[in-house]
Amino acid sequence: MKDLLPSRRDVLRAGAALAASVSLTGIAAAFAEGELAPITKPIPATGEQLPVIGLGTNQFGVKTPEEMKPLQEVLETMAKMGGKVVDTARGYGRSEEVIGELLERMGNRDKFFISTKMPIRGELLPAEQELQEAFDRLRVKKIDLMLIHNLHGLDHFMPAMIKAKEQGRIRYIGMSTSTDDQYDAQMEGMRRYPLDFVQVDYSIANRNAQEKVLPLAQERKMAVLANSPFGGRRQAASIFGKVAGKDLPDWAAEIDAKSWPQVFLKYAVSHPAVTAAIPGTTKVSHLTDNQGAGRGRLPDAEMRRKMEQYWDAL
Repeated sequence: MKDLLPSRRDVLRAGAALAASVSLTGIAAAFAEGELAPITKPIPATGEQLPVIGLGTNQFGVKTPEEMKPLQEVLETMAKMGGKVVDTARGYGRSEEVIGELLERMGNRDKFFISTKMPIRGELLPAEQELQEAFDRLRVKKIDLMLIHNLHGLDHFMPAMIKAKEQGRIRYIGMSTSTDDQYDAQMEGMRRYPLDFVQVDYSIANRNAQEKVLPLAQERKMAVLANSPFGGRRQAASIFGKVAGKDLPDWAAEIDAKSWPQVFLKYAVSHPAVTAAIPGTTKVSHLTDNQGAGRGRLPDAEMRRKMEQYWDAL
C-alpha cells in the first residue's frame, strides 16, 4: 500500500488529525501506560489476540542508513503505541531484510507479529529453498505468518508450508490476493487447504470482498488481513481526493475517529470477518494517525451502513 503523500496531506490539513493535535511522545506514552489500549481481535484458529491496526511495508525496500533511520522510528513508535502486525513480502524488494536488520538492532522482535509472503512471480524454485530465504532475510528461526503471495505457486509451496507449521517453524499459514479476478481461485484454495489466514483487498471504496470471500473466511474460521484499506496504490489518490477539504461528518465522533484515515480504517476493521488492516507508511506522523484508528469505538452494523451511504453519495 503505497503512501500517496500529497493526497493524504490535504486530508490531514482539512481534518483534526491526531498527529496534529496530540504530541507523538504523549500518545505513545499513553499507549505504553495502558491508558489508550488498542482494540484487538482473535485469530480464529487459536484465540490469540492481535491489534486491529498493523503496518504494510512495501516501501521499506531501502538501502542506506539514512533511509533506514525513519523506518526504525516507525517501528519503534508502533511498538510503543501497542501495534504489532507488520506485513512484508519477498516481492517488496529489500523489505524483509530491512525489517530483519531493524528488529535485530532494536532487540524487540517479540513485540511484533511478522507476516511475510513467498515470491509473487517467476520460476518456482524448491519450496524449502524459498522458505529458508525468508528465515534468513528476516533473521529469525520462527515466522509468525507465511502467505502464498497472490496465489503464485499455491500447490507448489503449500505442502512445504504445512510441513513447516507442523515442525513449529511457522506459526500460521495462509494466502493473499489483491484483485477481484483472483477471488474464485482464492476461495477454491481456502476450501482445499487448512489455512489460518487470508489476506484480501478491502476498503470503503472497494467492498467486493465482503460478498463472498469474507463470509467464506468466517465459515472456515480464518483470520483476515485487509490490505489496501486506503484503496491501494491505484485508488488512494481518488479516495483521499473525494474527502479533501471536507470536514468530518458529525457521526465520526460516535466512532472516535479524528481524521479521514481513521474513518477509513475503522470501517475496514469493523467488518466481523476482518482481524486487522495493514495500511502502509514510512512516516511516523501517518503511523501515529493510523494507530489512533485502533482505539475507542468501532462502527456497528447500523453505523457501517451509514458510512457506506455517505461514501456512495460523494
